[in-house]
Amino acid sequence: MKKRKLASAIGYTPGHPAPVMLASGRGREAEQIMAVAQQAGVTIVEDAAFAALLDVSAKPGDFIPSWCWETATKILSFVMKSQEKKIVK
Repeated sequence: MKKRKLASAIGYTPGHPAPVMLASGRGREAEQIMAVAQQAGVTIVEDAAFAALLDVSAKPGDFIPSWCWETATKILSFVMKSQEKKIVK
C-alpha cells in the first residue's frame, strides 16, 4: 500500500507565543505546499512523524501545541541557518 504524501508548513513571528501552522495537506495538497515552498526558496525538512503529529493536533492558523515546540524549534533553527547561508553567498 502506497502512503499518501503529507506536508505541513510552520512559521514563527518574533513576539508571538509559539510557532503557527501555516498550511497542511495530504496528497495533491501536500505536493502543492512543497512546490510553493520550493519555488519560494524555502528549505524543506522531511520529518514524516512531525508532519503526522501536526496533522492531527493543529489546523492552519493555529499555534502548534506546546508539546511540539522542541521539534519545531529545531526545524525552524535549521531552516533559518540554511537561509542565512544562502544570503551570505
